Parts: sequence; structure tokens; C-alpha cells
Amino acid sequence: MQSFRTYLMLEKSLSGNSVDAYMDDLEKLFNFLADRGVVPQEAQLEDLQAMTSVLFDLGINPRSQARVLSGIRSFYKYLQMEKFIADDPTELLESPKFGFKLPVFLTVEEVNATLGVVDLSQPEGQRNKAMLETLYSCGLRVSELVDLRFSNCFFDEGFIKVQGKGSKQRLIPISQAAVKEISLYLLDRNTITVKRGFEDILFLNRRGNALSRSMIFRIVKTCVEAAGIHKTVSPHTFRHSFATHLLEGGANLRAIQAMLGHEKITTTEIYTHLDRDYLRSEIIEHHPRNAVTV
Repeated sequence: MQSFRTYLMLEKSLSGNSVDAYMDDLEKLFNFLADRGVVPQEAQLEDLQAMTSVLFDLGINPRSQARVLSGIRSFYKYLQMEKFIADDPTELLESPKFGFKLPVFLTVEEVNATLGVVDLSQPEGQRNKAMLETLYSCGLRVSELVDLRFSNCFFDEGFIKVQGKGSKQRLIPISQAAVKEISLYLLDRNTITVKRGFEDILFLNRRGNALSRSMIFRIVKTCVEAAGIHKTVSPHTFRHSFATHLLEGGANLRAIQAMLGHEKITTTEIYTHLDRDYLRSEIIEHHPRNAVTV
């Protein structure tokens, strides 16, 4: 397990959270196999199929089942690659089938409404507006937002640099609207006593520390509710909205993939389904053949 952990971190460049998830899944596998009196290197397809059945019987949802099986597949492919085993027992192991679910996104009007209800009279108001504008303008993950650094902001050139999953860096264009809100926020930030070690972090709390992910979630939830939007919205919803609106505006899918930091184009292609739904709703609403006649 330790050599597999090292492989995931160094060769696959997975984040610490992803590696921990893989290790947790392997613990489940090892415990299950131990109950059957089987060591991991000698597991057969039927052993793994039996584990799949147990996951189903426990009521674990199909997506979580698929994630567990993905980790197990990676482990056995690694064992085969390193010649710990001759054959991969997961080769014929099937993943559970689950329906395709489109992510929730906000319309342009809903994004504007959410930004419009931020209370700028509060000490943290301008910071919150700048953060929301940056989330939407750049399509950032919440982890990328809380870790955004001064030294990676090139406002004159119109770009920011972020470190995404697997420590991969990418340059993202930033809108003039976001730059304007950040510039106004910096007037407030300059009045805060910054704690040592956080001098380069852009968005800070009132104590001069970096913001937590949970704080960003609370800020988003508060603003969305104040705007009267009845959707389940998280910081990631702004990322989905960013990609959806780019596609609706005619942006190239490869460009969206680069800005989102998706390793595979298939991950980005989910937004083509959103675009089709948008186009269909536009036709239904505006095409004269869809008008109701009396």
C-alpha cells in the first residue's frame, strides 16, 4: 500500500485528498478479502464481484460504488505493472450503471442578482463581492479561490495563475469586472493586520488569515438566498455557470477545457448537454411554431 501511495503522489500527481480516498477504498477491499480468507495478490474476479454486491446491498449509491471500484482497478493495474501479479482480476469487472445528471447552473440574470445583493456596508462586503466575481469570471474551484495569491495575479496582462488538481498550474483570463472588484477590495485589505505566512494570500478573513472552504460555502448560500434563488447552489455552481455561459456564447470546447483545467475533454463535454437544453428552451420560447394558438 505504501508503494502504491507513493506511485499515486509522484507518478499520477494526485492531490492529498484523492490519495487518502484511494487508501480508504483499499482498506475496505483488504478487510473484505480478509473476511474471505484471501490475500489481495490472490484475489480473483469473483471475489471482487462479491464485494460489488456487498456495496450494492449496503445501499451505497452507484456513483460512490463506481469511485471505489475505480480505486481498486488502479491498485491492481499498479500490481500488474510492477509484476506483483501476472493477471489483472479487474479486467472484466463491471461498474454500476447510473443515470446522467446535469450540474446545476445559474443564469446570467441570477449571477447578477446574487452579486447585486452583497451588502457593501458590511466590512467584508467588498471582499465577498470580489470573491464571487472572481469565481464566476475565472471558473475557479473553491480550493483555487482560497489559495489565490498576489504573486500569481497579473492584472495588467489580464491573467491569473492557479494551482489546480494534481498540483497542475494554468493561466486563466480574468475579466475587467473582477479586476475592478478586487481593486476596491484591496482598499479594505490594506487596513487588516495580516498574520505571518498569509501575506501573499489574496482573500483574507478579518483576522488576517486565509478563508476556509466552509466560509466560502456560507457566503455563497447567504447571497443566493438573499437574491431569492431557489436552487441548490455551492461555489462550484459558479464554475458550472462560467463554463455554460462560455459555451452559450460560442466559445470553443477546447478553450473551456483549458480554462477549467480538465485533463480530459470528455469531462468538459458535459456542458454540451447543458447547451442543448438551453437551445431547446430558447426554441420552445421564441419559435413561432411553438406559440400556443387559441
